[in-house]
Amino acid sequence: MRKEALPGYKRWVIVFMASLAHLSIGTVYAWSFFQYPISERYGWSNSTTAWTFSIAIFVLGITAAWGGRNLERIGSRKMALVGSVLYALGYIISYFAFKAESLSLLYLGFGVIGGMGLGLVYVTPVATVSGWFPDKQGLATGMVVMGFGLGAFVMSKLIAPLFMNLFNHDLANTFLAVGVLLLIVLPFFSSFMVSIPKSTETERSDMKLLPYLLRADYVLIWFMFLCNIIAGMIFLSFQSPLLQDLLSEQGITDKLILESRGATLIAVSALFNGLGRFFWGAVSDKLGRVFTFRVLFLLQIMVFVMMIINKSPILFFIGVCLVLLSYGGGFGVLPSLIKEKYVSLMASIYGITLIAWGVGGIIGPQIIALMKDHYPENAATLAYYIGLVLLSLGLISSLLLKNKLSDKIS
Repeated sequence: MRKEALPGYKRWVIVFMASLAHLSIGTVYAWSFFQYPISERYGWSNSTTAWTFSIAIFVLGITAAWGGRNLERIGSRKMALVGSVLYALGYIISYFAFKAESLSLLYLGFGVIGGMGLGLVYVTPVATVSGWFPDKQGLATGMVVMGFGLGAFVMSKLIAPLFMNLFNHDLANTFLAVGVLLLIVLPFFSSFMVSIPKSTETERSDMKLLPYLLRADYVLIWFMFLCNIIAGMIFLSFQSPLLQDLLSEQGITDKLILESRGATLIAVSALFNGLGRFFWGAVSDKLGRVFTFRVLFLLQIMVFVMMIINKSPILFFIGVCLVLLSYGGGFGVLPSLIKEKYVSLMASIYGITLIAWGVGGIIGPQIIALMKDHYPENAATLAYYIGLVLLSLGLISSLLLKNKLSDKIS
């Protein structure tokens, strides 16, 4: 039986706080702001430095899968609070990693421990809000994940520049200050995560997941989401360095100018990333979830072709914004797609699907990092060709899926 929308303002308070929680952990998407400074300061290669971000996203996906399956047993508030502390500790441990110039400690702190925090905080608000909004799935969950996309804007234009200037560009102290700030605000936002009463929304934990995960339609959904992730990750991890490379080719060599324009790109593209989650989530309520994914793939394919042909920094700037608009759109549509198909298993299936995010978090950044280390003159173009192939495969996957997945599992 279809659930009606719940009355009262409480669910909107939950949406607002869930969005702020996602905005706080979305600061991880500003990694490219730190990519060059860390690599240059400590003499680590692009690939080894980028592994920090890749590990964080991979662990996020794995932890989100576990969190989704255990959300009902542990409770939304408790899971979100634990994740909040872990994510803040990731930055604090990074302080000691920079002081010791230890790449392995950075991997452990920011990558593993911070990534675990990301996974727990990410899956909880989405699953919680999804339960409170049976009537506006795309709109409500799109609002929440929009916060995650906007996190890079807040970090790259507000928090990181503030602390970097305050501590005279000392990376260790900057990461420590960010960690302390997160330790104060993120648990407060997470404390508002209250699940819908069990009498109204209960996940059927007795159902076995494997038979549904092995079905062709779910495999196509997972792979489709993975392809969209990899395309976005190519830019999320290296958008600032790639723009700086193009500007350098045009004769701009001032380091401060290059860093400033790179930070501006991160901030603006973060807005598109965030708005894409809200916009495409709402659009999918009208057009259908699968059809919306098809549009996202077609848009990105056109952008990647443009970037291969044209090397203009301005067009690159526009292209990155459009790709991240589509990248965010995938996150905005996915919760509703999973909710429609796997009604009673939304939290578990959604969490497992986020493993694709973790896998893409390794593949995307490493594609461009390896290209920059081994083929620096043609790194961007080669990465675009690889991205183009993956987007084409994603489009094919979406075409094999029906726009309306009518055989619900409830």
